[in-house]
Amino acid sequence: MVSLPAFSQEKLSRKQRKEQMELRKSDRFFIDGQRFMMLEDFDKAYFYFQKAREINPEDPAINFKIAEILLRANRVEDAMDYGLQAVEGDPDNKYYNLVMAEAFSKQGKPEAAAEILENLMGNSEENQNYILDLASLYLSSGNYDKALDAINKAEEYYGVVEQLTIQKQRIFLRNNDLQGAIDEGKNLIEAHPGNSQYVLSLVEILYNNNRAQEALKTVEESLNTYPNQPDLQMAAYALYKDMGDLETAETLIIEAFQNPDLEVNVKAEAFSDILQEMKTTRRERLLDQLQKPLIELHPNEADALTVVGDRLYFNDQRKEALEYYEKSLKIDPSNSEVLQGVIMTMFDAAKDFEEIEKYTEIAIDEFPERAEFWFFDGTAKIAQKKAKEAVESLEKAKEVNQRKNKQLDILVQGQLGDAYHQLGEKEKAYAAYEAVLKERPDDEHVLNNYAYFLSLDKKDLDKAKKMSTKLVKKHPQNATYLDTHAWVLFQLKEYEDAKKYMELALENEDIPSGVMLEHYGDILYHLGNRNEAISFWRKAEGGDETSEFLIKKIKDQKYYD
Repeated sequence: MVSLPAFSQEKLSRKQRKEQMELRKSDRFFIDGQRFMMLEDFDKAYFYFQKAREINPEDPAINFKIAEILLRANRVEDAMDYGLQAVEGDPDNKYYNLVMAEAFSKQGKPEAAAEILENLMGNSEENQNYILDLASLYLSSGNYDKALDAINKAEEYYGVVEQLTIQKQRIFLRNNDLQGAIDEGKNLIEAHPGNSQYVLSLVEILYNNNRAQEALKTVEESLNTYPNQPDLQMAAYALYKDMGDLETAETLIIEAFQNPDLEVNVKAEAFSDILQEMKTTRRERLLDQLQKPLIELHPNEADALTVVGDRLYFNDQRKEALEYYEKSLKIDPSNSEVLQGVIMTMFDAAKDFEEIEKYTEIAIDEFPERAEFWFFDGTAKIAQKKAKEAVESLEKAKEVNQRKNKQLDILVQGQLGDAYHQLGEKEKAYAAYEAVLKERPDDEHVLNNYAYFLSLDKKDLDKAKKMSTKLVKKHPQNATYLDTHAWVLFQLKEYEDAKKYMELALENEDIPSGVMLEHYGDILYHLGNRNEAISFWRKAEGGDETSEFLIKKIKDQKYYD
């Protein structure tokens, strides 16, 4: 029988076996750290990597991972210590070097980071893809010559691309080398024929450096080769207009507006710019020619609807403007200026306050940081007798405003007075009014409401008379102020003067409210004109804001307070 050779196995010492066990334990901690890193649980990953490092402190991979986590947490100084140990352990590992480059960059030491990338690129052709990062570091350090060298090398590697060309142009312009920047723009256009954005970039450089004719030539050359470029037609429009050739400019913008490929926001901005110009027959004719394709091509675009609404608003066609604004908001409720325009237009037109509230609630949902929208919301709610909700919105307006807009604070305070009075909290109402009059003694809204509410309470009537007198002297044909003054005089038993002012109020009101007619009846009754008083009480029946005693007055033919 042939015997096989015996293989002897050298036995490890106890110390060696212990070291191997510890290293295996370190490996397990490292694997756990990697797992938690993949799960983006960086706290646990850091814990396990540190446990691994306690066993094997010189392992470069462990130090590298800890450095990565610390950099992510922006603990740059600590990350540097671990990163340096990783590089010392394996100087040729590009990832360890890259973590150090990132740390230097975060420390504001782009030159040190650039040196690391230079070494990496010098050591291997595979690392040439870091050339863009290198160029960026040189740019941030202000070393434009080296940055330009790096970008030129990047172009050799990647070819002519927009990002690199733009960086080169910036360097040339910074160094007052305008021609260099222009040449780079031309290179980009040649490398990407038919791309209007590159043409526009060059046009901007030319125009901003007083070379408008060259800019126009650049645009026209591109349009001759590629006619369907409406954004370039818009650029040509602006250049011709700037040169005073309005006829050519208008031809170009009309043609561009008829192109569905021109973005609606560009059209809307141009339309709005023309709308800001002095109103002339020529301007109106041009806007007519632009508005038609704008709405026909973009009937469901908020920007288009908004600018047409603006035009109607400026022409005092408020009702028609409101229709366009409302359509715009249904498509895009996030335009704060349109929301404000709609709300204010509706208030001006005394529209249905329930309808106004729909928009004020959209406004406070979309823009809770805008104090004026909370004010509008509170005002709409007061008009609907929603006093408690109104107070909440108005107090929120004050909170958001933080005294930044003093005028808004005054307006809010005045409306709070009205809201508190609706709630029956009269002392709070009067305190709010007093706060307004302290800042603005001639506030008409507050003078009127304060005087009227005092007259209803039969309180401080001399003070109420002073306030209402001030109003009727300033506005002798304002029916609301005349009515308030008449009622203050009535409570003071100055019935003849009360009759005179109430008659003026009725003359100046197209459709007198129920309360005005009732008040006039009350005044007539106290002057002894009983039959005429009853006649006006009957006219008041069913009208707005009449007293709870009106029906009893008519039935008993007698005044009740």
